[in-house]
Order: sequence, then structure tokens, then C-alpha cells
Amino acid sequence: MNFSQLPTTNPSEIDLSDPQYYLSRELTWLEFNARVLHEAMDDRTPLLERLKFMSIFSSNLDEFFMVRIAAISQQIEAKVSRLTPDGRTPNEQLAATSQRVQQLITQQHQHFETVLRPAAIERGIYLLDYFDLNQEQCSYLQTYFEEQIFPVLTPLAVDPGHPFPYISNLSLNLAVVIKHPDTGEELFARVKVPKVLPRFISLPKELQVVDIVRPTENSLKQNKKDKKEKKDRRQIWTGIPLEQLIAHNLESLFPGMNIQGCFTFRVTRNADISVAEDEADDLLQAIEDGLQQRRKGGSTVRIEVDSAMPEQIRRMLQEELEVNLQDIYEVDGMLGLGDLMYFLSLPAPELKDPPWNAIVPAQLRRLKATEDSGNFFNLIAQKDFLVHHPYQSFTDTVERFINCAANDSKVLAIKMTLYRTTGDSHILKALIKAAENGKQVSVLIELKARFDEQNNINLARMLEQAGIHVVYGLVGLKTHTKVVLVVRREDEKIRRYVHIGTGNYNAKTSKLYTDVGLFSCRPELGADLTDLFNYLTGYSQQRSYRKLLVSPVNTRELFDRLIQQEIEHVQSGKTGRIVAKMNALIDTKMIASLYRASQAGVSIDLIIRGMCCLRPGVPGVSENIRVISIIGRFLEHSRIYYFNNGGEANVFIGSADWMTRNLDRRVEVITPIEDPDIAKDLQEILGIMLADNRQAWDMQSDGSYIQRRPEAGAAEESTQRILMEMAAG
Repeated sequence: MNFSQLPTTNPSEIDLSDPQYYLSRELTWLEFNARVLHEAMDDRTPLLERLKFMSIFSSNLDEFFMVRIAAISQQIEAKVSRLTPDGRTPNEQLAATSQRVQQLITQQHQHFETVLRPAAIERGIYLLDYFDLNQEQCSYLQTYFEEQIFPVLTPLAVDPGHPFPYISNLSLNLAVVIKHPDTGEELFARVKVPKVLPRFISLPKELQVVDIVRPTENSLKQNKKDKKEKKDRRQIWTGIPLEQLIAHNLESLFPGMNIQGCFTFRVTRNADISVAEDEADDLLQAIEDGLQQRRKGGSTVRIEVDSAMPEQIRRMLQEELEVNLQDIYEVDGMLGLGDLMYFLSLPAPELKDPPWNAIVPAQLRRLKATEDSGNFFNLIAQKDFLVHHPYQSFTDTVERFINCAANDSKVLAIKMTLYRTTGDSHILKALIKAAENGKQVSVLIELKARFDEQNNINLARMLEQAGIHVVYGLVGLKTHTKVVLVVRREDEKIRRYVHIGTGNYNAKTSKLYTDVGLFSCRPELGADLTDLFNYLTGYSQQRSYRKLLVSPVNTRELFDRLIQQEIEHVQSGKTGRIVAKMNALIDTKMIASLYRASQAGVSIDLIIRGMCCLRPGVPGVSENIRVISIIGRFLEHSRIYYFNNGGEANVFIGSADWMTRNLDRRVEVITPIEDPDIAKDLQEILGIMLADNRQAWDMQSDGSYIQRRPEAGAAEESTQRILMEMAAG
């Protein structure tokens, strides 16, 4: 729909609940993943980083099918007729997403096969097909197959005596057609490509090739030059996909039979866990039971098939796995490109982004690691300070804070929420040390963090064994907030120190995700977090907080009030301005509030990495709203909210996006930033993002995006590069 051609309508006559003003959640997510795919196709991105983005695109799509498409399929099966905010039935949603997915995977595989694989070969990374190999290489791989692969394989026949085998979630398989030499009967068998084996089989250094260069746009033009240079080309890696090695040795699995054909396919299943929390006596046990159901797998939601697969085999898979025709996705090339992340581990720094080593903030550099831990607390007591990951070190800030608390003799208690972390985390070790030192340690671990459930169950048990009070969360609510509260006795008085952040307490993702966090000892924040932990661990029905926005208690109400405040400023002749950075904007009530603010004349800039169901630039509705998305080497994860407030800015950070689940069905914390210097720093970060002309994409009214490019003669303004340079000083 071209909104720019619509006549301007009186805002008071516009029905803001009209589906035409909202975009499909699923389609906007697919557009986000299309921007990820674009990074894999952008020749400004280093080669191995392009393979990384190709992998991320595939892994994202897997999760999208396991969760979102699975949910839509369940709605269809249950004959749900409820329309989405954009006016689609579940069947219409599924049809639209299927069409867009097919376009994207076709684009992905064409680019990988015709551009990235040849480009990798030109740079010394030979991901070959079996037919590319010479006799010596084939002989080596034949021996390798017999010794390392053959004993692991289990061919499964399909006939009246052998029912169709169970196909596990995300498994890569070979559909093998066999003819009996005596009867001439055609038979079918399935061979699973084992996940316990490496997906890519490398050749030893002495067998790496130098004589294969696939044609590319450049090499076709300078073929003579390439022939001369390829003798000197660096050989980084040479190998083939595992499934091809299996496919060319099927005679070993079916001796005496005639192999008629072999075709790859891959299955995706519903992986969401449904737990009736209010009926579960033991939530941990209920989650474990749900994980067993996931491992067994739910219904099939997608089958990816080799484009060469015959129709009769496709029909058999469709019938046996009980899917519709639109659930089968034809792939011309290698299936399971999520495994391309393997190549990022190759020793080729010239083909990767320059390494980034997070910086220790200036105020902490002045503290020696050997100094008394109390100095860290003294630093916070003097002034709030902000940390920005991965530009600033997570280890030397957040982990150090908790470690200091664990070892400080004046600390009485540590309370913390954990949504996603790792078993080898220094934070967990510090919490265990704190318990051993006699401190009161309470940790809320969210068992329902999707795809992290088993890890969190293991962590919960480990912490309980160390004597830590572990709480699993609230019935009906996920605890998504990122907070730490440290209680310390100082001069016969109690002082509370807090960390409130936007990201998980996870050292690994802190190197990959952009997040901000506030250290403070403001009494109101400490008191609010005390009340919050009583709410999380006891029977408190806390309904008000001094400073914090807490979901599901008051976040929606206070954000509505802040938006209305900007409208009132405009109506009184002042400037109305909102800048909000988040991961997703889905909630229709929040979108309607932003529409009303735009209609009143409030200038609104939204920085939304992923899903955005708001349509910007619609006459009479959202012509004062602009939306950008920033995609780069780091995943933009921080949530920052700015309201001009007539020149006396209100700035907030926290864990909540503007999604219905974050506002109404999760425990979230948003904190105001009351230190004027920190507020200015956050405004500067937002300003840098709004000026980005390298990583930023402008959202159009129809839900499409256009990537910004520097104007002729202008310098590239890349948000993440600028922030790295600023951090390095």
C-alpha cells in the first residue's frame, strides 16, 4: 500500500485500530532476518564474517519455524479464526510467511553457491564437492570413511517390515533409493548424518588442492592472471561436506544393492515447551518433563529438500511427516547452512573483522585489582556510572562488582536475577564463594528461558548444593529483568548497591551483544530492588515503586504517561521529542500511543533492531515517526528511552521491549537515569545511531527497509566503529 498517495485525513477521524496501520509480526521478523542476510551479501563485510552472517540467518530461521510457525500451525489445527492486528487469519499468515521464506532461502543459496563459495576458494578456503577431488584425495577420504564414519552410521530401511523412522528435529538426512538386483524392486532407506561427527571433513595439508578455481565475475575477466597466481595462493582449508562423503560410499552401507539415487533432506519440528505451571507441584520437574518432550520432538513444521529430489520421494516425506505442500522448501545447494559458523574458527585474521578487546572504564582503571574491594563500592558511592558492552569490559565491571561483593567483609547479602548465563561463569563462582563466606545469597533463575532451560536447571541445582537460596520465578510470568542488589554494612548503617542492565549476565554474549548497565547506590533504587526481590521470592503484592518501572506492575502505565507528557508539551507550544531504542515494537496499544503523539506533532525516532509492527510516515497517522534498524558485527540489544520533557529530559534503560509480553507477562525493570552526565552519554549514543550511514536501514511505510549509504564524498559513519573508537579513547 502506497500511503504517500493517500489524501491527508483529519487525525480525529482516523480509527487507529484499523489493521491497515499495523504490520505482521512474522513478516517484520523476516525482514529483520533479510537484513542479516544482506550482511552476508555485502562485499564490504570480510569474507568469513559473511559466512558467519549466512550461518546466523539460517539459525534464526530454524528458531522462527520451531516457535513462531509452529504456533501459527497450532492455531490453524485448532481452527482459530482470530485476526492478527494487521487483519490476517492464521492461514493467511502462514501463506504470506511461506512465500517470503521461499524468496529468502532462494536468495541465500544462490548467493552462497555462486558468490561466497567461489570467493572463499579464491582466498584459499576450498569447500569442495566430491566430484572436485582427485584420485589421491578420494583414496584418503575412502579410508577416513571406513575408519571414522562407517561405524557410526545406521541405515534404516522403509518397507512393510520396517516402518518409517522417526526423523529428529533439525537433523540432516539422506533419502536413498535402492534397487534390488534380483527382483528389480525399488526400495527406500534413510541415513541420518550424525551430529556427533564434524559437518565438514578437512583434508590433510599435503592433500590440499591448488588447481581448482570456480569461475566468478572477477576470475572470468582475468583467468590468465589467476592461473599464474593460484600456485602461490595460500591454502587455509580444504574439505567437503560430510553428507557428500557418506553419499559416495553408500555401497558400504547397502552391499549387493544398486544405488539409484541419494537426496538430502532436513526436518524442523515444533520445539516450544508447554508447561501448566499452576498445576505443577514442582516447576523444575515440570520443565524437565517438557524438555524430554522437546527432545522427542513435536509436529513437523518444515521439510527442506534437495531440489533434485524426485516427486515420489517428496510425496512420501509429506505423507509420513504429515505436512502440507507449503511446508516443503526446495533448496538448490547445501542444506543446513547454519553450520557455516565452523569457518569463523579458521586461522585467517585477514578475512575477519579486526579483533576487539573491551576497554576497562577510566574510573576503574584507577583502581588496582589488588586493592581492597571496598574501593569499588566507594567509587559507586561517589557517583553513578554507566557501562556499555562490548565496548567496555564485562569482566572488569559486572563480574568484578559481584566478585568484590563476594569477598568484601562488609557485604551482608547479594540478590540477583539470572535469565541466561553459562555453567563456567565467573559470576556463579563468585556467588558460591559468597555463600561459603557466610553471606546471604539469593538467586532467581528463570527456568523458562527458551532453549536455555536445561542449562538453567543444571545451574539451579549447582547453586542449591552450594547453599544458595534459588527461586525459579513466578507462576505465569517469566522473570526477564537484569538486576543485582548488594547489601553492605557501613559505619553501622546499611547501604544498598545496585546494577540494573539491559543484557544477560553472560560473559560470552557480552562480547557479542551491545548492552548498557547502571551502577548506583541511590537509596530509592536500592529500596525498590529490595521490594522487587520480596515480590519475586515471597508473597509480596507490591503495586508501587519509588523510581523503577516494573512489569507487569507499572511499566505500561508510566510509558503511556511519558508519551502523553510529550503531547502536552506540544499542545502548550513547546517541543515534543521521543527517541526510543529497543529490540522490538509489537504492542498495538503502545503503537497507538505513538500514533497519537505523532498526530499531535511530537517528533519521534525509533531505533528498532528487529520486529516493528508500526508503519512510519503514514499521512495523518505517523508522518512524524521515523524508524531505523542497525545491523552490524555486534547484536544491538540495549534498550534506551529518551523523552525531551520540555528540555528537562527523562532518560531510561532496562530490560523491556515494547512487546505485550514484556509489558504484561514478564517481570522487567526499567530504571530512570538521574545523573545528568550519564543521561548526556546515552543521548550521545542515540545521536550517533540516528546519524549512521553505514549500518542503519530506514524503514518504509510498507514495512520494507532501505540501507543508508554515504553521500558522494561523505565519510562512513558506522555506529559500532565510532563507539569502539570512543571507548579506546
